[in-house]
Amino acid sequence: MIRELTADCVHCGFCLPTCPTYVLWNEEMDSPRGRIHLMDARLDEAVTLNDTVTTHFDRCLGCMACLSSCPSGVRYDRLIEATRAAVEEEYDRPLGDRVLRGLLFRVLPYPGRMRVALALAPLGKSVPLPRRFRPLVEVAPPWRGRGEVAGTTHSVGVRRGRVGLLTGCVQRAVFSDVNAATARVLAADGYEVAAPPQGCCGALSIHAGRAEEGKAFARKLIAAFDDVEVVVVNSSGCGSHLKELGWLLGDERAADFATKVRDVGEFLAGVRPQARRHPLPLKVALQDSCHLRHAQGLPLASLGALGRIPALDVVEPAEQDLCCGSAGIYNVVQPEAARELGDRKAGHVLATGAQAYASANPGCLVQVSQALRRVRRPLPALHPIELVDASIRNVGAGRLLSRARR
Repeated sequence: MIRELTADCVHCGFCLPTCPTYVLWNEEMDSPRGRIHLMDARLDEAVTLNDTVTTHFDRCLGCMACLSSCPSGVRYDRLIEATRAAVEEEYDRPLGDRVLRGLLFRVLPYPGRMRVALALAPLGKSVPLPRRFRPLVEVAPPWRGRGEVAGTTHSVGVRRGRVGLLTGCVQRAVFSDVNAATARVLAADGYEVAAPPQGCCGALSIHAGRAEEGKAFARKLIAAFDDVEVVVVNSSGCGSHLKELGWLLGDERAADFATKVRDVGEFLAGVRPQARRHPLPLKVALQDSCHLRHAQGLPLASLGALGRIPALDVVEPAEQDLCCGSAGIYNVVQPEAARELGDRKAGHVLATGAQAYASANPGCLVQVSQALRRVRRPLPALHPIELVDASIRNVGAGRLLSRARR
């Protein structure tokens, strides 16, 4: 399978200027084209997964900007996921690296454990930590999610249908208020919202090469949504992963589930609003997440829903195609590169002169907010659905900003 996919690459180089690591270092082996060369060389047994080769694969953010720029349709997303799974099976990582990754995946997919870890994170800033573990404390956001969505949220007004809502793992622990806003918006526009008991979707695990773990999470999630025709997702990294489950799991049930999945911005763009939108006089910088723009092929998916809000001014930061450096666990395991990309993105956000920052992915909100705090210019950080929710509830710009996370 890998050989068939690498054969599609004609090594034209269109991916180079869109690849964050190539932009940072101008190193061929840290570009999609260069990594495909390494994949072929490994298959030919010309190289092994040694420290040097593995480092080039580890440096990839998996942002999929190369998908958007490739004229040959190379499925680099599938290539890098399969290669990372091979790395985890064949490469003997240093002990510290194994401990760090093991700790991450004993915490991140479990909201309860993550809440405990976030509560303890401030203590980590006051004790000496090995350098490898410092990013765990540095990346921890200072805010906590408020509210919870479980069971059924009944529709308001004329009932249009019933949809499922992915509540996620990071989303439930850090952005539960985004889930609550999503349920309110969908209900206000006539949809009954089902949020059944559910666990991690497996996106983080698959992204890090933990293939069997990710597949197990995904199979459990599919079973939780058997009785809905549409599953709405407000975390773009999760949505991208779920839309690929047919290929990933290779069975008909997974393929059917994948066709149900809709990003919340994608879903609302096709819905005629039922609830009134009140004016929200506010200038917002909308950062397109990589997994919407590139992996799902839905650039500015939230713009349709935001465009219906009177008085809202949505502006785009420069270099929308370039990743902010969050990328799953990347900002913990590759902190230097992630920090450079985060600072670059934060600078573009500030250059817009916006009063708030918005992105449809939890990792982006955490990453860019951290970079903004580093330069002591924190902005209110919002998911686009929170802007729609504030407009429907007539919260007002001042009140929204005063309560927003920073």
